[in-house]
Amino acid sequence: MSTAKLILDEKEYEFPVVVGTEGERAIDISSLRSQSGYITMDSGYGNTGSCQSEVTFIDGEAGILRYRGYDIEDLASSARFPEVAFLLIYGHLPNQSELNEWRRQLTIHSLIHESMINFFDHFPPTSHPMSVLSSMVASLPAFYPDGDDVDRNIVRLLAKAKTIAAISYKKSVGEPIVYPQAGLSYAANFLRMMFATPAEPYEVSETLENALNLLLTVHADHEQNCSTSTVRMVGSSQADIYASISAGICALSGPLHGGANQAVIEMLQRIADDGGDYRKYVGLAKDRESGFRLMGFGHRVYKNFDPRARILKKACDEVLEELGVVDPLLDIAKNLEEVALSDDFFVERKLYPNVDFYSGIIYRALGIPTDMFTVMFALGRMPGWLAHWREMHADTSGRIHRPRQVYVGGNRRPFVPVWERA
Repeated sequence: MSTAKLILDEKEYEFPVVVGTEGERAIDISSLRSQSGYITMDSGYGNTGSCQSEVTFIDGEAGILRYRGYDIEDLASSARFPEVAFLLIYGHLPNQSELNEWRRQLTIHSLIHESMINFFDHFPPTSHPMSVLSSMVASLPAFYPDGDDVDRNIVRLLAKAKTIAAISYKKSVGEPIVYPQAGLSYAANFLRMMFATPAEPYEVSETLENALNLLLTVHADHEQNCSTSTVRMVGSSQADIYASISAGICALSGPLHGGANQAVIEMLQRIADDGGDYRKYVGLAKDRESGFRLMGFGHRVYKNFDPRARILKKACDEVLEELGVVDPLLDIAKNLEEVALSDDFFVERKLYPNVDFYSGIIYRALGIPTDMFTVMFALGRMPGWLAHWREMHADTSGRIHRPRQVYVGGNRRPFVPVWERA
């Protein structure tokens, strides 16, 4: 086994090197503090491995994303979302019998307890759907208290999340809720619950169904991102699966994480409201003093083209053409895309359009309201969260997560009674 040596205060320390199956290398410093009294500083944990995982592999330099060893391009072109979810959670692609039963379970558990419907009536119509989703998920164990059955809880969360999301939308627009229907796929069921009304039955377009299936698949997992690491951190305290997933939803709600695709549409709207002069905003993006940033370009992990963005770019072109969508925001988006792919400023800095850029455009084309974009991200990411929670839960040697800090506050000082303070 190879080791790494560290010299501190003229004393040498040796630490083992951990090598992953794709050649990733890490220095195991778990004994650093006990040996030396030092800790490491890594703001944002960009260079810190919090766990060993078998779920997802990313090579940001090469633009590679794999779920359980399968390239995202192959899964996006050949698998449906429930099949991808099974793969992530259980580690293998299901055979036909397993897939049939998995789909059956997702249908059986898609209804929510009728008493939960009353909860929705007490949220203001202006509530953000992510707040509703996280609250309702956190309340599920009150209605389904058999919390020790991990597999049942997993299928419940996957099945009920889309129903909760659709009901939150219906309540926000004052329309009657639509219950899930047996015989429809996961994606088709969600679209029907979103858009069907008593006066106008909704026939799910194959184009829309395929587009949503693709969006959910490319968002299904992305290694130790902010929300996934939150799920693992909360779960490390042995909090139940519902509390852990609810925490992940809350983490995803931030504009720097799951809210990024909503920010793309808001940026496009700002440009449209200012007359649609996209070149003006390209110029502002190049000017560091302007404070303006083009949303949906570049990625913290990928130093190459985001493989998910490549998949969604093709889908975006096809969906807009098939639906015949006419939307000034989408025209602005296509113009920005053209500039970013050809302008030396963006190309040299590898600021390619990312998954958030294209997903926002497709969701808008599908008729999904902007404030539901992050909820759609949550529905897609649910299998990844569940896979990581299950993996962590199965590791009985795991410890509760407890990061350290370097204190930079005031030194010890005497307490002064209030009547003696100046």
